[in-house]
Amino acid sequence: MINFSKYKNIYLYFSGLLILTALAFLIIFGLRPGIEFQGGSVLEISFKEDIPSLQEVDGALSELNLGEYYLQRVEGDNFLIRTTRTDEDLQRKIMDSLEGAEQEYFESIGPVVGGELRRSSILAIFLASLAVILYIAFTFSGTTGRLSSWHYGLVTAGVGFSDVFIILGVFSLLGYLFEVQLTIPVTVALLTTLGYSINDTVVVLDRIRENMQKMKGSFQEIVDVSLNQTLTRSINTSLTTILVLLSLLFLGGETLYYFVLALIMGVIIGTYSSIFLASSLILKWVERLTR
Repeated sequence: MINFSKYKNIYLYFSGLLILTALAFLIIFGLRPGIEFQGGSVLEISFKEDIPSLQEVDGALSELNLGEYYLQRVEGDNFLIRTTRTDEDLQRKIMDSLEGAEQEYFESIGPVVGGELRRSSILAIFLASLAVILYIAFTFSGTTGRLSSWHYGLVTAGVGFSDVFIILGVFSLLGYLFEVQLTIPVTVALLTTLGYSINDTVVVLDRIRENMQKMKGSFQEIVDVSLNQTLTRSINTSLTTILVLLSLLFLGGETLYYFVLALIMGVIIGTYSSIFLASSLILKWVERLTR
């Protein structure tokens, strides 16, 4: 049997280091919101003949006074152009400047709508965390031991929120290095990560609660037995999920890439936190209450 509780301080220090690193990235680099959150336009173009290089397209766009824009190559020979401008003649100016270009897709979102989407995303994460605390507090009511049901709810929500925070830190670094933007699909992946982490944490904590009613021994022994009982299930579930996500990462195309990447990070971090971080927090809390 693996003695998880013996290394609880190491798990807490490592998790704290990840969170502090993510915080540093967010403070130093910030996030690059997509047009969905700040307003702007996105245009996808293709060339049937004489396909220019990325540098040639960038050179043509730099002469149009577009302001801040982001250019990337997608789907083989197509180009995706994102800009914070939303004026009506933007699309025409770009198409006229690129000889032989054909429009594949165009979308424009105003700053008011972008701001509303940003607020809605933040509210969704906050309400989800609050709902988790209330649900766990109700489900775990009547639990025996030093900890009340509210302790379990706070630990579950805190672990899920820390996972989302760490992924935001990674995307802050990706935004600085590769101009990766925080888009609606990535936000959906963050909410999915929150749900996945919470589900895995609830499974672990519920097993601890069950064993507290059936087993005799110290709380540390009960936690170690519970983690060993759920370890195989958690790892197998995560591995099968990651295998599917990896196939989407390499075969799903550019539009799904960062959405799937965020999900993969969420599964890995969520599995770690539900097994190591949640149990360590519970153990530390019990230690403080028994002093």
